Amino acid sequence: MFYACAMDHIDAPDPSPDAPRPVPSADAQHDAPAAKASLSLRVIALLAVLAACWAAGELLVPIMLAMFLALVANPLVSRLRKLWIPRWLGAMAVVLGALALSVWLAGLLVVPASDWIRQAPTQLQEVAPKFKKLMRQVDKANQAAVSLAKAAGAAPAPAALADADKPHAPNLWSAIAHAPRMLAGVGAVALLTYFFLVYGEGLQRQAIALLPDRQQKHLTSDILRAIETEVSIYVLTISLINLVLGLLLTGALWWLGLSLGDALLWGTAAALLNFAPYIGPLTGVLALALVGAVTFDEPGRMLAPALVFLGLHALESQLITPIVLGRRMSISPLVLLLWLMLWGWLWGIAGLLLAVPMLVCFKIVAERVDGWQGWAKVIE
Repeated sequence: MFYACAMDHIDAPDPSPDAPRPVPSADAQHDAPAAKASLSLRVIALLAVLAACWAAGELLVPIMLAMFLALVANPLVSRLRKLWIPRWLGAMAVVLGALALSVWLAGLLVVPASDWIRQAPTQLQEVAPKFKKLMRQVDKANQAAVSLAKAAGAAPAPAALADADKPHAPNLWSAIAHAPRMLAGVGAVALLTYFFLVYGEGLQRQAIALLPDRQQKHLTSDILRAIETEVSIYVLTISLINLVLGLLLTGALWWLGLSLGDALLWGTAAALLNFAPYIGPLTGVLALALVGAVTFDEPGRMLAPALVFLGLHALESQLITPIVLGRRMSISPLVLLLWLMLWGWLWGIAGLLLAVPMLVCFKIVAERVDGWQGWAKVIE
């Protein structure tokens, strides 16, 4: 046996350097270029989609807002349907009720908002002397710089100084000119929301019926049902939390010394800004810091409105929301911030409001589609 093995080893030809080596198959040779081409096509398709979203923003934003509002209101319409209320009547009641509530709230806020807009130039000029009392060293440095400029003969002309000190009234004609367009946009969103509520379910059933595979139909139905349930619960919960935050901030601002109308105005603004994570609260803190500087004279009271909102937001974001929602909508802060920057750049304020629901929908889809689970982990 040992002799046979040795003879086999002797008889086996040794591979020489000149011997031909195995050549990879044609499929293996084409796999790498095909993978690179596929990746390039995906990148090009993604860039094309983003360019289309940017170019068609005026058309897509009302449609996306209407779809989002219909998604949130659909559970309420379905419950009204169980009470033997026709779907078209329930949808009309929900849409008209939301419009009536918005008009009522706008009627409460229009007077203090117009007062702030009218008095903003004068009030902003009064902020500078208040800050000069807190930063006397900076003021001295500025005076020294002005003295040097005068010594060098670069003093500004009196007419320029008078024009710079003169308050400029806000351009109300521009706001009036844009009012019909804004009303048309609101009407389009309301009308689209109504039609999505009435005909959305039938459209979904007809679209699912076009799918060839039974498994695909079941998966699509499951995804749509999960998106409706999860997004509705998320939006209604966040809306309730922001409503409570706005009421608490309104009471705190009124207690600090603001009038009830001004307190309600800034409490409502803070509640709306809180729908856009990170960017909205930061904007609210800066706005309330300016409000405090305009309204009060003492340094402590000047910072009080911004500090109160910052404390309420920290309590909401770090304690209340995690306890109420748990890990239902756990999203990476870095991914969320990048997503907000992207859609805020593409669609402005509407993009900031729609960014979180769109990311939640994408996460729900990624969790249920084979091969996409890795993207869901990235989002978390």
